[in-house]
Amino acid sequence: MPTASTLTTTTRTIELAELGGDSPLPSVQPLLEPPYTVGEGIPEEIAQGVRWGKVRNIYPYPLQENYTRETSATQLTAVVLENTYVKATFLPQLGGRLWELVDKASGKNLLHTQERIQFANLALRNAWFAGGIEYNIGTRGHSPTTCIPLHAATVRTPGGQEVLRMWEFDRLREVVFQIDAWLPADSKVVLVAVRIRNPNDKTVPMYWWTNAAVPQSPGTRVIAPASHAYATDYDGSMTRANPTDFHGADATWPVRNKQAADFFFDIAPAERRWEVAADADGDGLALVSSAQLRGRKLFVWGEGTGGHRWQEWLTPSGAGGPRHYAEIQAGLAQTQFEHVPMPAGASWQWVEAYGNPALDPALAAGAWDAAVAHSAGRVEALVSERAIADALSDAGAWADLPPSEVLVAGNGWGALEAARRRQGQMGWIDETGTPFGAETITADQAPWLELLNANEGIVEKPFEASAAEVPNQPFGGAASFVRGLDWEDLLTAGRNMSAEAAFHHAVMVHARASEGAGDALVVASLYRQVLEDSFAAGPELSTRSRSLAHRGLGLALIAAGDDAGGLAEMAVACAVEPGNRNVLVEAMTLALDNGQSALALEVLSGAAESHKSLGRVRYLQARALADGGETAAAEAILKEGVEVPDLREGVNSLSELWQRVCPGEPIPAEYQFSMH
Repeated sequence: MPTASTLTTTTRTIELAELGGDSPLPSVQPLLEPPYTVGEGIPEEIAQGVRWGKVRNIYPYPLQENYTRETSATQLTAVVLENTYVKATFLPQLGGRLWELVDKASGKNLLHTQERIQFANLALRNAWFAGGIEYNIGTRGHSPTTCIPLHAATVRTPGGQEVLRMWEFDRLREVVFQIDAWLPADSKVVLVAVRIRNPNDKTVPMYWWTNAAVPQSPGTRVIAPASHAYATDYDGSMTRANPTDFHGADATWPVRNKQAADFFFDIAPAERRWEVAADADGDGLALVSSAQLRGRKLFVWGEGTGGHRWQEWLTPSGAGGPRHYAEIQAGLAQTQFEHVPMPAGASWQWVEAYGNPALDPALAAGAWDAAVAHSAGRVEALVSERAIADALSDAGAWADLPPSEVLVAGNGWGALEAARRRQGQMGWIDETGTPFGAETITADQAPWLELLNANEGIVEKPFEASAAEVPNQPFGGAASFVRGLDWEDLLTAGRNMSAEAAFHHAVMVHARASEGAGDALVVASLYRQVLEDSFAAGPELSTRSRSLAHRGLGLALIAAGDDAGGLAEMAVACAVEPGNRNVLVEAMTLALDNGQSALALEVLSGAAESHKSLGRVRYLQARALADGGETAAAEAILKEGVEVPDLREGVNSLSELWQRVCPGEPIPAEYQFSMH
């Protein structure tokens, strides 16, 4: 007889890189993505989803780009679900990641993990780390919440089942998501229910993908109930292909892929939603769900030098040498290029299950159709379709049960959003099961909450207050950023309109502006007015805000076609605040992208000494020297060694620069990140 399942809160010590503080720069820059193109044979439904719902930027989230490669032993809160068959470990402080899933029968961890977590530039906010099962919401890419704590608590159901609940407010789509995880006593799978609630009065584009990192060995095969898939290869194009005969190889064996690639399986509507990654023994991870989680994907890094380098970069080699991994994933849409319309006021919920289907290795390695049929039977034996339906029913009944014990406090943006919506008489969620308590408010949210409170009760709709009705409490400024026309109205209402308020208003307009020259000129005029008014009235703006206003003006001028004027403003931004590493890197990068190597070096000369040794800055210095004809100086920097912690996925800048300044010399392995 199985013993009862347990939920235990403990700690887990992991060698963790220093994430660093958030970037102070408002994220008004467009996302860097390849253009999406669809080839022949792509259904119109997918094509429409590709064209709709993309975000221009990730504002109001700040970037997380100040991390290093140095690690230290760090204690993290860990929540362990365990029964006779399974042991699952969640890390709520790292985006709620399911970090380990041990199948006790085989003794294997079904997930790829490591004892050392390194961050790298693969997520929407830059910082990302490999391993475990990750939950992604908002828009295409690794979620803004993937490297931050989620609110976490235990919930006890009337029947005595203990549930781990994690939740957060997504600032990009302004929705609330909730993850409930539990392990029944007799279950061989961990069950996870995801709920998303849209409190807005309009349809929002929705995106969700659950990403599971699985160990990759020569015997690993990925199986899903489909004969074809939509394949991409990192240039933004998509074609319909047979994954068992892709460029002459059976790509369902990850090790047989020469280059990085995505395969989105074309599963028929009537088929169960599942995907399996099995090793040479037939053991591995089954990712099973209810029907709403429609898509299934295989991602491989590829067996080229760059693919291996990326895996070593993300999962540093230990005593046993490098460990490779692949990913199996499940999402709301058929592919990750799409968004799904979520109607106003809608609440969506589905259930996912993770466990070991224990395949017959000979059948799993055999002909595709036979492998699929066998896997389908093993998945049904592991967790039946009826069991998934029952779990979904249970999750619906438990969804609003109040937490029994708080384990981890998330950030205060949900609490601020609740206050904002009450003030503006906008719709919101029932917080009974997912409370956003006032105790979570920190210095990031406090200035905005004070602005709300100072104007509460002025009129029925406070954002329509006249100047005479607004209290004489000018906005004192904030290090964080918010978005929304109601916030803009409040900042510009009457006596609230301080220099800091005008600056934040300009940032908000900038973040929502189109990419056209006309909007860019409007934004430029706002920043220019902020700076002129501040200069005329005295130093009302903080040094940080003045630097960021020059930075915003510079970006707007460049977008309007005035490159020289824009780059000059970027240089001023650096001079105003020489200790701002983020604006230094951005200014140097823009100068180089616009052919101004001398300006890049001039900006560097005025920077804080501590910034000149940063890997990213040293790379930019070498590039500027090479662009200016000082090849020997650039070569010396590269040969001394440059490590760029936030090197962007898919960017080959280091290897390309090496080839320019050291022609004919082999590219060092540490500079080879090319995924093609």
